[in-house]
Amino acid sequence: MSDIQLRYDWQRDEITELYDLPMNDLLFKAHSLHRQVFDPNEVQISRLLSIKTGACPEDCKYCPQSARYDTGLEKERLIEIDKVLTEARSAKAAGASRFCMGAAWRNPHPRDMPYLKDMVSEVKGMGMETCMTLGMLSPEQAGELAEAGLDYYNHNLDTSPEYYGDIITTRTYQDRLDTLSNVRAAGMKVCSGGIVGMGEQASDRTGLLQQLANMEQHPDSVPINMLVKVAGTPFENIDDLDPLIFVRTIAVARILMPYSRVRLSAGREKMSDEMQAMCFFAGANSIFYGCKLLTTNNPEENEDMTLFKRLGLHPEQGKYATIEDDEAVFVKATAKANAIRDKKSAAFYDAAAL
Repeated sequence: MSDIQLRYDWQRDEITELYDLPMNDLLFKAHSLHRQVFDPNEVQISRLLSIKTGACPEDCKYCPQSARYDTGLEKERLIEIDKVLTEARSAKAAGASRFCMGAAWRNPHPRDMPYLKDMVSEVKGMGMETCMTLGMLSPEQAGELAEAGLDYYNHNLDTSPEYYGDIITTRTYQDRLDTLSNVRAAGMKVCSGGIVGMGEQASDRTGLLQQLANMEQHPDSVPINMLVKVAGTPFENIDDLDPLIFVRTIAVARILMPYSRVRLSAGREKMSDEMQAMCFFAGANSIFYGCKLLTTNNPEENEDMTLFKRLGLHPEQGKYATIEDDEAVFVKATAKANAIRDKKSAAFYDAAAL
């Protein structure tokens, strides 16, 4: 690994050249680099839970949680800690090593900070990595969460600086960069990526990856999302992205940021097994696991387990290192987690709207 020289000065024409390589050459380059840093058959698994849903004041055109769009989403208050812990336990039982908590806020209110810090410390006490996405953070809020033990903070750049204003007008690109700087300065790990398939040009995908790769330190996790079109949002009828462009984006992200976990994130429900296999070969080595990503659907856990078995992949933690041998344990844990979720679903998602 010592012969890999990290770069933070990528030019757009260089990134464009990577995108434009013949697919076989691009995949070979990305996969070869991936094998030098990571176990090529290991995938880090995270579970994402919405701890406060809907009524967000922002106008992100892709987001069903924006209060500005009528998507039929039920608004919910910040949920109770014991419900968060129930979900975290079931996630760990099903093989997740990281538990991510997301709230539909512009930024956390000071009154909620003690509650959020308790969530972090309790989940971390289970032996899981912790991650949150709560909107913008001040330096003081970042410091408080870091002190509570938060490992990762997610704050996506979404797209290129040039296209950003066509997606969001209620916060600036610099606002996002400032939050990431506050997170890094507080000692937490950065999780930051973007969304493709929002009607952007090829230059915007290049611009997004350039911004991420040229940070002072590469993000520790880079989620690459494919737009999930939701009725009621401005992007509900946008044209689908060519799946091979998405695979190329994964491969280029791996080449630019060789030590980052590249997460195959939103949109997996619409991806074929073959497309996901190409993404894993191209360097994706992290997924969100579970039937929902905040408010949009995701493949069921047993579908991911079956795909892992077919591809010979295994989760990051050694508990399920051999899918063949541990299939029964994995299925049992997944069934238990799903039963808990089904039993609690009515009460769990019935908090009073704000």
